Amino acid sequence: MVSTSRLLTDPFLQLPTENSVQVVWFTEFEGDRHQVEYGENFEQTAIAATTKLSRVREDQKSRVGEQTEDGQIYNAPVMRDIWRHEAEITGLTPNIRVPYRVKSTEGIGTVSSDEFTLAARPQAGTPLKILLTSDHQLMPLTPTNLQKVVETVGRVDAVFAAGDLINIPDRASEWFDDNRGGAFFPSLQGRTNQQLDQDDLKISSNGGEIIQHAPLFTAIGNHEVMGRFSMESDLNEQFNDPYPKQAAEQLYAQINAQNSAQSNTQNAKQLDPEEQQTRELWLKDNTFNTYTYQEIFTLPESQSGGEKYYAVSFGDVRLVVLYATNIWRVPSLEPNAKGRYRERQDDLDDSTRWGYGQHIFEAIAPGSPQYTWLESELNSPEFQQAKYKIVMFHHPPHSLGDNIVPAYTDPVQLIDRDVEGRIQSVRYEYPKEADYLIRDVVPLLEQAGVQLVFYGHSHLWNRFVDASGMNFLESSNVGNTYGAYQEKQRAVPTGYQEEYIATGDPNHLQPVVPSLAPLQGDNGQFLPYISSNNITVFSILDTKTGTVDSYRFDAKQPEQGVAKFDEFSLTEGRE
Repeated sequence: MVSTSRLLTDPFLQLPTENSVQVVWFTEFEGDRHQVEYGENFEQTAIAATTKLSRVREDQKSRVGEQTEDGQIYNAPVMRDIWRHEAEITGLTPNIRVPYRVKSTEGIGTVSSDEFTLAARPQAGTPLKILLTSDHQLMPLTPTNLQKVVETVGRVDAVFAAGDLINIPDRASEWFDDNRGGAFFPSLQGRTNQQLDQDDLKISSNGGEIIQHAPLFTAIGNHEVMGRFSMESDLNEQFNDPYPKQAAEQLYAQINAQNSAQSNTQNAKQLDPEEQQTRELWLKDNTFNTYTYQEIFTLPESQSGGEKYYAVSFGDVRLVVLYATNIWRVPSLEPNAKGRYRERQDDLDDSTRWGYGQHIFEAIAPGSPQYTWLESELNSPEFQQAKYKIVMFHHPPHSLGDNIVPAYTDPVQLIDRDVEGRIQSVRYEYPKEADYLIRDVVPLLEQAGVQLVFYGHSHLWNRFVDASGMNFLESSNVGNTYGAYQEKQRAVPTGYQEEYIATGDPNHLQPVVPSLAPLQGDNGQFLPYISSNNITVFSILDTKTGTVDSYRFDAKQPEQGVAKFDEFSLTEGRE
């Protein structure tokens, strides 16, 4: 019999082509047969391939099932059995929607989804509405945000999500069934039942039925990256413990040398296949990874980056997705802070416990595989001929938010020693002139005629336009914010070689005041941002008009409904 009375998720759409699309869903049972039924009277069938997620777990801090407080059920990480099913639907005609449903069978029992619609990739010239969203992270108003998308604009044609979909990527319940009601898939599928009653906010939401009908394209944010693997420490600790690959390789060599009687020659000789496999497995668990993210999604791929960075054509849009994010660390300079600017005092004698500052997960500097790929993509016919050229990644190049500081560059490590060579402090500097996004990437995008750079990270809405006419949009406030630093000051260090900017955009653009209905500050002046824990924001790219429209909803004043507060053109100033 079926081991559960339901599917773990509704189906959702991935990787549409000119005549096909992938249908994906999840169950908590392996099953005997999983299929998609589609077409008129559901007469056609596509059999799904099934794989098991390899790293998803629950732990002390999960909010799943009956566990509503830390450690009620789980005292350590426990593997969770979840299966992924994917079927390819072929023979589709562009711009023709087709009904479908999925069925999963185990023994004599079958579980079915409701009926939805799918379609192939839209042709150029097709008018589309695309949801631009980011930083869902189980935030309290995320389901409300997505419900308001459906209520306001109806069915969207695609979702572009600029990273930070969840908080801890290996915690299964954050994707599927967190008992607080904000898990990723239920929120985007209208399957949650969130009853929010906190901080003067009382609101009910089911989320929005979106990705059952619209393909999802995502970028990797810092919260899609998992740190060093353990079955003992909780998943939050593991998430916050990524280790740079170069440092891990050096550590492996040291361990290998200590375990070898021939340590002087061990590192010089070429590893045999068995030794190489041992090394790769060790590095897999002792650096950082995006394994769960990549196992969950089927995305376009680039030759050098796979699903980590890619480009895809969708109607009139050429979307370029970059892997531009680093580990977030606290700005504190206290002795016990494993922070962005220093190591903990107690860790100085043990470099295996160092955090190595806000190190970058994937190189994007000139000469790196990603940068080289980006140069090639921007010169491709698919990109150059697209009506709308959009680049999406996670880390902000321009922002009033907190997370834009320090500069997006490799941390420069400074070790202070006493006269006897003992380490007294380990500090990190981030030279502003070496910011890879501002120095290297943005000029490429300007020269290529990119009209929109879309990103997140600071849980904020603000936008900018540079001298070339290129638009920058950060639309990541789904009802939770880390603050806008137009007047108040960021926590930045003093006494360091680099100057860290406490207010405004550190890369010297002025934010644009919303064009339709900006909010007002206490002084009565219009605000060029939305930074609020009760106002949730979403943005829609309308390819028929060539505009990006942004909407807000105040959960403390629901009677006011959704308000469109900003609109700008992608082509103005870029044609």
